[in-house]
Parts: sequence; structure tokens; C-alpha cells
Amino acid sequence: MNAVTPIRHDERELCAPITERASPARLANAIRLLAADAVEKAKSGHPGMPMGMAEIAVALWTRHLRHNPRDPEWPDRDRFVISNGHGSMLQYALLHLTGYELPITELRRFRQLHSKTPGHPEVGVTPGVETTTGPLGQGITNAVGMALAERLLASEFNRPGHSIVDHYTYVFLGDGCLMEGISHEACALAGTWRLGKLVAFYDDNGISIDGKVGDWFTDDTPARFRAYGWNVIDAVDGHDIDAIDRAIGLAKADESRPTLIVCKTAIGRGAPTRAGTAKAHGEPLGADELLATRKALGWTHAPFEIPDDVAREWDARGIGAALQYDWDARFDRYCAEYPETGAEFVRRVAGELPADFETVAAKLLDAANANAESIATRKASQLAIEMFAPAVPEMIGGSADLTHSNLTIWKDAPIVKPGASGRYISYGVREFGMAAVMNGLALHGGFIPFGGTFLTFSDYSRNAIRMAALMKLRVIHVLTHDSVGLGEDGPTHQAVEHTSSLRLVPNLDVWRPCDAVETAVAWKVALERRHGPTALILSRQNLPFVPRNEAQLVAIERGGYVLSEPDGGPHRIIIATGSEVGLALAVQQLLAAEGIGVRVVSMPSTSAFDRQPQDYRDDVLPSGVPKIALEAGASALWWKYVRGEGCVIGIDRFGESAPGPQVFEFFGFTPEHIAEVVRRCSTSVA
Repeated sequence: MNAVTPIRHDERELCAPITERASPARLANAIRLLAADAVEKAKSGHPGMPMGMAEIAVALWTRHLRHNPRDPEWPDRDRFVISNGHGSMLQYALLHLTGYELPITELRRFRQLHSKTPGHPEVGVTPGVETTTGPLGQGITNAVGMALAERLLASEFNRPGHSIVDHYTYVFLGDGCLMEGISHEACALAGTWRLGKLVAFYDDNGISIDGKVGDWFTDDTPARFRAYGWNVIDAVDGHDIDAIDRAIGLAKADESRPTLIVCKTAIGRGAPTRAGTAKAHGEPLGADELLATRKALGWTHAPFEIPDDVAREWDARGIGAALQYDWDARFDRYCAEYPETGAEFVRRVAGELPADFETVAAKLLDAANANAESIATRKASQLAIEMFAPAVPEMIGGSADLTHSNLTIWKDAPIVKPGASGRYISYGVREFGMAAVMNGLALHGGFIPFGGTFLTFSDYSRNAIRMAALMKLRVIHVLTHDSVGLGEDGPTHQAVEHTSSLRLVPNLDVWRPCDAVETAVAWKVALERRHGPTALILSRQNLPFVPRNEAQLVAIERGGYVLSEPDGGPHRIIIATGSEVGLALAVQQLLAAEGIGVRVVSMPSTSAFDRQPQDYRDDVLPSGVPKIALEAGASALWWKYVRGEGCVIGIDRFGESAPGPQVFEFFGFTPEHIAEVVRRCSTSVA
């Protein structure tokens, strides 16, 4: 694969009139003052990082970064991530200066309601922002996922003489990112995978919010990254643009290892009394200090005013358009020689599913219904993966060292190995890293990532799952061993509160299917869902197959539906999920002999059900009929569905170590006990 050619100054001159050029120092000072002015106007923010990393930004953005402000979605653009997202004004300044659709009025509205310049970078809000950062360590981990995506797509689509996927991922990070444990998980993987087109810039300023980091952060960071297998360029003067430029060149020359460039900087550089101190980190400089900064830097321009020579030098629209024009021409030649592969690349980048996806999904559902197997839903999930993965090549799976427990692998799945391509990732015991790398893969485009772990270990992944929901990413979490039913491993591994907790995350769809048929539907809708993540909550133990008519098969996608209706109309309604659906059906049979008609409602996804029209929900759960919610987990969420007309049967304590059936019996999850509760339950029960 050919190396990406650096941007030369003479190329830039082709796209701008010949005139006196602003010095690199003035380009850096423009960043400093835009950041300081915006934070001052907002009376909130973090000026220190943008002021300290300004020269690094100049070196990267004017001499190496290949991007097109007129088309932030150009597939072969370099990716740029600010992992230390509190320094968001650095990115906003760069995007404004280089010509993205981010006018100066938006910088004036920094941190204000509905502005395009929120407190931390948010993908989908600001043109040119590649990922949402703020929770430290996740940006570098997203960047690892992006760099992996580039490597895998290049291996899949590039052909001799045609390098249509050929770009770098650059990331800024600080001490806080390196203190977060996720940085260890991700950077160790990046070294193992030999991601030679990942370049990280460490803002080594020795300061965090609490002060000088020497009392709590004494890691030998260069040695740490060398141990990961990274190329480390140490002790670079972070305020010497030419030195940084040379370091970037050395980084790009090493195609077999990711690179960490350790940049020695002063936080808040340019501020006479705040530079190098914790006070520069997270508060406005103040009017007097800002005035003194202008004087110290020789910046005579008013707040938010960019002089013409600086604006011309920063403007990247011409060179960006030329770069993309060249790529477009090369891609046209590629498509002429490889029309089917070119069309597939366009489809993948656009996020469209294959044309035969509905046919494949229908085949899976028909097979699950016809086979009528009583199997664990984790096994049913694997059967779905076996069907979908060959038909949906953008699916890229993995597990946090639990592949043969989560059952996330499929036959002949090619494994991602150091320096090689593949579609299945062994993440090792790195749940948090796995979740954030999956976010990076999804953000890059061209992939639908899914990864597995035990449901109870989703706590490790929790913030990355939340970020996926915030960013509206199509990622799928396969979370198995879903309740006390897993048995002997005991309360450390038995999920109790986890499913309900995940249901509280906005824009996260949670599915807890009761059999192979519901599992097939859950996988289908998860793959179709373009603007949000999905968590599949799956059992370790076998669950009984439930026969359905055609209308019920169609209704599964609605998240909740009438699975079984009694003769003569319902006297009670049991709402159940997952392993408890079979229990509800057993209770229905017991009570039918006593003349108590029980409707069984299966509700595999509360979020999908909540999106249904009110009349549908009222038809499934009519008022005036006692309702009993049944789930082997935390009970609090279910009261909204009971609506004061019944009761909730759940588990609100930790589990026990014993065989699964014994644990269920201990907690009263037997047909006889549940039937007794249902008998007593009436509209007067709260």
C-alpha cells in the first residue's frame, strides 16, 4: 500500500493567491486567542490545552492532515480525534479556520444551548468532528478502532495499483487519558495489531485539574508504550513546529507500528501568569490575564477577529477539494476495473445493508420457527450469526475472552491477527476497551461491530455503551449468562440489576428474547438499526420453544405482544421476558384448570414497545385487568407497565451459588409459587 504523500507548501500556494504569508507562530496564536476568547465569553471551559497544543495542531493540520472541509464525510480523509475532549475549543478553532461550516458566530456561542460548539466535541453536531469525547481515554480507544477499520478495509478493497483506502488516524491525548485504565487496554491492542497508521500526540505538560501530576502520575510513559510494541518518539519540543513536523514524518515512515509522539508542552502557553499552572486547565483566564496574553503574544486583534493573512494561510478548502478530486478520479478508475467491488465499497461506506438482507432474515426466522428447538438463547444467537455473517460482510465480531461462552463466532470466521485482516477479534479480557474499539469501528464506517461478554461484566463496558447511544452508533452487544439461572458461578456472575440498568440508557435498545424465534428477530432489528446501539440479553440455560401464528411472528418486532390468550378473555395478564416467558406459560396452564384466564405477554424489548402507538400498547395491556410483571431481575422498572393494577415479581438482592434450577426455586421462580401470587393479585394490589 502506498504511503500517503505529505501536503507540500507549494501545493497550498496553487490554491491561494500569492501574497505575504502568515508565520506559523501567528497561525498558532490564532488558535490560542480563539480558544481563550471563546472560554472567556462563555465564562466556562478549558483554555489550557488548546493554548498548549497550538503548535502541534499547526504542524499536523498545515503539513500532514489530508481532509476536505467542503466534504467532512470524504471516505479516505485522515481521521483526527481529540481524546482530551475538554480542549474542544482547539478543534473548533481548527475547523473554523480551515473552512468547515462552522462560522465565527458559532465560536462566539461556545457552550450555549443548541450551538455547534458544545462543551465537549460531539459527532453529528459539529461538521468535522469524528467522535464524541470527554470521558477520558475513550477517544484514543475510538482512534484504535478507526485505525483498525482503515487497515481491514484496505486489506479487503485495495487492489494492485489502486489504493482507495489509504489514510491515517491522528489523536491528541493528555495525562488524564493515560491515567484511565482503558488507555492500557486499547494501546496494548494497537501495538499487538501493529496499527502503523495510528499516530498519537501526548500533551506532556505535567498538569491536571488537581495540580502538578508528580504526586499521582509517575509512570514512565515512553517505556510503557515501547512495551506495547509502539514506536515512541520522545522528548519532542511541543512548541517547535518544525520539530513536530519531523516527528510526524518519522512516525509515518514506520509502517509496522503505531507511534506515540511525546510532546513537552506548557499548558496555557502564552498566558503570562497562568501558563504551566492548574488554573489554566479548566477556567477562563479572566479579562486582565487575557489582555496580558494578547500583549505577550503581540496579538493586536479584537476578540474573535482573524486577520486576512492568517485566514488565508489556514484556509484548507482549496487543497482539500484538490485532494478529494484526485481520489474521486482514482476511485472512478478503480470502479471501471472492479465494478462490483467498487459498488460494494460504496454500499458499505453508506451504511446500507445488502439487497438480500430481508430474504436472509426471513430464512433465519423460518428456520427458527420450523426447527422448534428448545435451546439457550446464546446458542440461538450463534445460529443467527451463522446465517447473517456470510451475507453481511460488514459484520465484525468479537468477544472479551469468552468466545465459546458467548458463542459469538461463526464457522470459518477469519481471526484478526497482528498485521493481518480478519472479521473476528479476540479482545482478551478487556470489556471496556472492546466496547470503545467497537465504537471506533462504527464511527469510521464500513463495519457493523458486535462483541460479547457476560451480562454482569457489562458494568466494565458501561460508559462506552452509553457513548455509543449518545453518538447513535450501530453497534451490538451480545451479553450472555443473563440471570441467576446461570447457576453455580454465583452472585459475582449472576446479573440482577443489569438488564434494568441498561434499559435506562437513552437510545439503547435492549432485547431479552425468550426463545430462538425472538432471538432471530432481535438480531434482525439490531442489524437494521442505523442510529443506535443494541444490547442482546441472552441465557446460558436452554429455554423452551414457543409456537406462534403469523401475526405473532410479525408482532415480535414491536417489542411486546400477546403470546398466548386464554379462552374466554383474560382475568390476569402476565408480562414476562426471556427465561420467565416459559414460566408464565406454565402458570397459565395451571390457572386455566381453576377457571382463571391468564394472558401471557412477551416483552423482549421495553424500548421497542414504548415506541408503539398508544392504542397498540393499550390493546396489549388494557386497563382494568390485573397485571403481573415477571422477570428474574430488579423489579423497579416494571411498575410502569403494571400501572397500579397488579404486582411485580422480581429479584432485588444478589443471587446464590448453586445449580440454576435450585437458585430459581430458592427465589420462588416456580410455576406453583408464581401461580399463588397471580391468584392473590387484583386491581387493589400495588
